[in-house]
Order: sequence, then C-alpha cells, then structure tokens
Amino acid sequence: MSTLRFKAVKEAYNRKAVIVDEPLERPSEYYSRNVFNREKMFKYLPKKTYDALVNAIDNGTPLSRDLADSVAAGMKKWALEMGATHYTHWFHPLTDGTAEKHDTFIEHDGKGGIVETFSGKLLIQQEPDASSFPNGGIRNTFEARGYSAWDISSPAFIVDKTLCIPTIFISYTGESLDYKTPLLKALNSVGKAAAAVCRYFDPDVKKVFAYLGWEQEYFLVDESLYAARPDLLLTGRTLMGHDSAKNQQLEDHYFGAIPSRVEAFMRDLEIECHKLGIPAKTRHNEVAPNQFELAPIFEEANLANDHNLLLMSVMKEVARRHNFRVLLHEKPFKGVNGSGKHNNWSLGTDTGVLLFAPGKTPEENLQFITFVVNVMAAVHKHNGLLKASISSATNAHRLGANEAPPAIISIFMGKQISEILSKLAESFSEDALNMAGKLGLKLDVAQIPEILIDNTDRNRTSPFAFTGNRFEFRAVGSSANCASAMIALNAAVASQLQDFKKEVDDRIKSGHKQVDAILMVLKDLINGSKNICFDGNGYSEEWKEEAAKRGLDCETSVPLIFDRYLSDDSVKMFADVNVFTRLELEARNEVKWEIYTKKIQIEARVLGDLAINHIVPVATRYQSLLLDNVFKIKSLFPAEKSEIIANQDMEVIEKIAKHLIAIKEKVQKMVDARKVANKIESEREKAIAYHDTVAPLMDEIRYHIDKLELMVDNEMWPLPKYRELLFIR
Repeated sequence: MSTLRFKAVKEAYNRKAVIVDEPLERPSEYYSRNVFNREKMFKYLPKKTYDALVNAIDNGTPLSRDLADSVAAGMKKWALEMGATHYTHWFHPLTDGTAEKHDTFIEHDGKGGIVETFSGKLLIQQEPDASSFPNGGIRNTFEARGYSAWDISSPAFIVDKTLCIPTIFISYTGESLDYKTPLLKALNSVGKAAAAVCRYFDPDVKKVFAYLGWEQEYFLVDESLYAARPDLLLTGRTLMGHDSAKNQQLEDHYFGAIPSRVEAFMRDLEIECHKLGIPAKTRHNEVAPNQFELAPIFEEANLANDHNLLLMSVMKEVARRHNFRVLLHEKPFKGVNGSGKHNNWSLGTDTGVLLFAPGKTPEENLQFITFVVNVMAAVHKHNGLLKASISSATNAHRLGANEAPPAIISIFMGKQISEILSKLAESFSEDALNMAGKLGLKLDVAQIPEILIDNTDRNRTSPFAFTGNRFEFRAVGSSANCASAMIALNAAVASQLQDFKKEVDDRIKSGHKQVDAILMVLKDLINGSKNICFDGNGYSEEWKEEAAKRGLDCETSVPLIFDRYLSDDSVKMFADVNVFTRLELEARNEVKWEIYTKKIQIEARVLGDLAINHIVPVATRYQSLLLDNVFKIKSLFPAEKSEIIANQDMEVIEKIAKHLIAIKEKVQKMVDARKVANKIESEREKAIAYHDTVAPLMDEIRYHIDKLELMVDNEMWPLPKYRELLFIR
C-alpha cells in the first residue's frame, strides 16, 4: 500500500469518538442564545423601538433611520456582551454559498484612542464589490458598486466573534445579484395571491405564509482519507473508484445504529444549531454507508433557507473538530445513493389554517382542493422551469439514478386525492369533496395500539409529491441553495393563483354563484393539467416514454435545461409576479452556464492529472513487475512448466497495456476537447460543448481506471479505495 494511503487508513481506523462537553442546561435553555431574536430585542431595545421594529417585521411598515440607529445601538450592546468583536453583512451571492466581509466595532474617539460604535447606517446598508461576484454581465469590472441591505425579517446572529446581519445583495442599478432578494419577492407574491383566494372561504384571512422544511443529506469521510484523495479535495466527489464488494446492497445502514464517532459529531452539531436558533429535530443514518441526514422543524421559508445555508457552514466546522469532512456533493461516490435536500413546502394562513391539509366537511375541503389543484396547474405549466431550478452539474449525477427522481417533473397525489380529482374533472359537484380522514388500522396484536393511516401513501420515486399536508420537492440537490427551487415554485404558484382568481371573478360577474364558479374553474384546471400527475414508479424506463407522450419536459442536458428560464412563459410569469426582469434572468443564466462549465473544467483537469501522474505510473510499475516475473519464470523453469504461469501473467500485462493506452488516448482527447470548448465565446454554447464533448470522456477514462484498480497490486494503489472511504467508523 502506498505510504500516504497506508498512513491515512491507519489514522482513520485508530480514531476514537471526540468527547463533546455538552451544556448542563436543557436545549430549551440555550436555544437561540446566539440570536438577536424578539426576546433579545425586547431586552435591549427601547419600548418604542421594539414596537416599531416588530411592526415593521410583521406588517412591512417602513423603519426610519432614527429607529435604525436605536436598533443598531441595542444590537451592538448585546453583541459586545456576547463577546463579538466584528460585524458583517451576511448575504447569498450566486455561488450557492454565503459571503461576508468583517468590520470591527471601532472608530477614532478624537483623543488618540478608539470607541466601539455601530450606527443605523452601518446596520441598514453596506457596499460590497458587485463586480467581484457572479453577475452575468450586469456589472463590468470597472463598475464595482453594489449594495447589501438589511433583511429585518431574518434575525441577526453571532458566529464565533462576529455579528452576522442577514441582507439582500443588489447592483448599483437595482438588479438582484443574490438569492434572497428574488426569494423575498416570490414569497411576498405568493402570500398576496394566496390570501386573495383564501378570502373566498374566510374573509378574515389577511396573510398567507410559505413554510419550508428541508431534509439535509450528507456523507462523512475521515479527514485523513479525504486529504489523500485529491479529487475529493478539489471537486467534492470521487472521479474514480471501483465499487466496494459490500456497499448498500444489504440495506443495513438505513436507520441503523449511529456509529459512536458520528453520534458525537451529531450531538455537537445539534448544540451549535440550537444556539443559532436552527430547530434541528431529526437525525439518522441514510441508505448509503457513511451517509446521514439532519432535518429541522418547519419554519417560514425565508428563515428556513437562511438556516439551511448557515447549517451547511456550521456542519463543516463541527466536522473538522471530529476529524471528519462533510461531503455535500450530490453524488460523491459512484454505485451508492447520492444526497438530496428534500424541500417540504406548504402554505398557511394567519388564522392558523394549513392550506394543504384536508378538512372534515365538503365546504372545508373545497379550499384544500382549490390550492392543491392550483399547485398542480402551476407545476404542469412550468414543469421545465422547476426542473431548471434544481439542475446543476453536480445534481445531474444524482437525478435519474435509482435513488433519485428522474429529470422529469411530475406530481404524486395519492389514491384518495386522485380519485377526488377524477370526480371533479367529470362534474363540478360538491359531493366529490367528501374525504375520509385518517383511518384506523388494527393489527390484532394486543401490545400494539390502533395505527392511524394517512389519506395518501408516500412515493419516493416522485420528484414532487403530496405527502398529507404539504408537497415534498424531492429533486433538490444536497449542495443547492433552497432558494433556487423556492423562487421558481412560489412564483409559479403565485402566478397561477392570480389567474385562478381572475377567472373565478369573471364567472361570478357573469352570474354564477361563487362555489359554482370555483368548481367550474377547478374542473378546467384538472382536465388541463392531469398529464403532470403520475402515481407510479418514476424510476422505470416506461415512465420516461410515457412522460414524453404526455408532453412533459424530458430534456437531460443541464445547459439546455437552463434555457427554460428564458422561455416566453417563464419570462412573462416572473415579470407578472415582480420577481425577475428579463435582464436579471439573462444574467443569471449566464452565471449558471459559466458555473456549469467551470465545474466540469475543474473535474476534467483533476481527472487528467490523477490519471497521468498517479494511476498510469503505478499501473506501469506493476506491469513492469509482472514482466520481470515472466522473464524470471521462463529463465528458471522448463518451457512446459513455465508456459502456463507466464501466459496467465501475460494476459494481465496485455489487459493493463490496453487500459493504459486507452487512458492516455482519452485524456489527450479530453484535453483537446477542452481547448476547443474554451475558445467558444458564448457561455451557453461553451457549457453545451463541455456537456457534449468533455463530460462523456471523463466517464470513459474512469471506466479504464476502475478496471486497473481491480488488477494492480493493492499495496501499490495510490488512492484510498471505496471500502476504506465508506466503512471507517
């Protein structure tokens, strides 16, 4: 075994769980300790300032500069008492990560010293360099001005010694350069559109909120093994590696006992999450070895998204304390499940009603069905856009595999809802709205109480599934910013609800009763969008053929999928709900194409380096040893005895030679393909070239390297193997 690999494996096997000094308090006592929440606001702000800030958060009323100074003073006092030395505007540029620039709380005091200060001006607005972040050509290098502005709806928090203030990020000319700005616009639009429809059923509804509950899947790899794999280090995934003899085929890892090292990490992570107000609730082993999941309690979508981005940062830091590295790539290991981030999405009113929860009477169920059908119609109309919102170079490896939905958006409704929709499609009678609640299931086992059965099953092969009182957008990738999917979904539903209300109002004006008008429009929507509903096996090849016949978007090339953002329907929809202008959409697509190209480019460079400078020399050395062995055998033994042994070695030598020749030829071909693609000026065409001409060669090169891994002496192989990466405890 190579020295580096041997050392890495030895360190990994000898690690013990890191003992976590858990707080003496219960989680409820330290929860949100590092968050400037309403409890801290009430304590540190004057009564007038507190009331004005809460009113601004809850009702969207403007906050004056004077009051901002007062908020800043209270926030600074709290932060300094917590030991903070710096503050930063924390925003979400178009990189799927977060950005921050730290400043200290100091200014000259005019007497040769300094004083800690923090004004409302500094709280409300900062000026990051807008040309140094991805902007799709909106800003030139010589046009650097951009602004970050305080998002009052998401509370400030402290990480280490820095006060972090959630903000939006826009250009000097007003275009959004981040994910938070359009997310807030989409949430505002869907809230207004949904509230208007809700008032058909309850005039007291003033607001509707979008909620999000994400499920973060991830892999853990021992730090020493991670450091010995340049591909993991530089790309987040293994660009080569043969399947382990044992991987997930026994299905023994899912929900299994959590390894002690991992459990120590999870406990530490939960403590840090709770201090930051992230409501981490669930933890468990996932399907693949060394794969795990963390899920929180549902929150308002904007805050939930902030918390997910914060979690991804925190979990990386906590993992280092436990000698782990977190892998958030959607497919870090070939042959085992990849990682998603299921986005559980729902809408609820300020009167406490969940709009996707069935009622007990036909009257209550009419509102439920109204919103379910409008979501169905929105997803049908914009299924290509929703696919584009979750597409990336990394998620492309996961989608369509056996553990993830295909790159086709469909909706699973479940038997009961599907039957109701079929009845409504035939007529618009209220009788079709009778729904059974949860039914009892008795197992005739005295020790087991009655089990309540939901009105819908779950379909894990569906990319967008109704799961009882919410929709689960399962196609979102584990490394993604949830905002990308949430912007598209909420904007599409907002647009559909606006259209629905207009059609209903038009029918009411023409003389129809309100209930009849609603049912008539629902019938049309069901019949017009039924092709999006599919309750079967989304993994099957038959479904792909059927989806194409139904007219659903079946494109699999990520660069081409991004085109859906610029379709006439998408541009009009985003403009109608005031989320994106055409210029912003064009700029974002430029960024998406550029990021796609760069990720494939980096992977190709890393693979080429590993193939030529690591794998080929080792395989050649082993081949030489075999040749030397053949020569010695023929020299020492009679021909009739040596022939059998020598021939066996010669077969291996010839196979190695074929793989080495193929690797060298294909690496050169890949380099040439990159050179051609790099000369293309159009970001879209360049991304397409990388997808069509570079990426396929990477799979071919990997095939030959993985074959060599099975042939070359284990002691000589330079990189940690899957059995070592995936089964370290």
